[in-house]
Amino acid sequence: MGLPHAIAVTTADVTDRDGAIQMILLNLDNLSHVEKFLVDAGYSGERFANQVKDICGAQVEVVKRSELHKFVVLPRRWVVERLFGWLDKFRRLWKNCERKLYISAQILTFALIAILSRRF
Repeated sequence: MGLPHAIAVTTADVTDRDGAIQMILLNLDNLSHVEKFLVDAGYSGERFANQVKDICGAQVEVVKRSELHKFVVLPRRWVVERLFGWLDKFRRLWKNCERKLYISAQILTFALIAILSRRF
């Protein structure tokens, strides 16, 4: 369905890769059945893939764009882009003005609940 299995909100000084590792560690029970993580080019690299494999035993597949200025539907990447499109409809997620991380995480959770309730 394209809905996330786990959510983690971090401060701006945490890199995406480190944040992803933190998210996996915090939600290991929910992610124990995941066999493969589909990620974009920002998560490429042996170190990240090895960390994910060591933590939960899953593989990391990097989905890269083939040509920069041409539109091509990449396998499975559209699922992530569709979720971002759905989340763009929620005004409070456009610009994060919250002071506490847990409030940002709750707003994201409420948005995902609203998306899920509309789909069924």
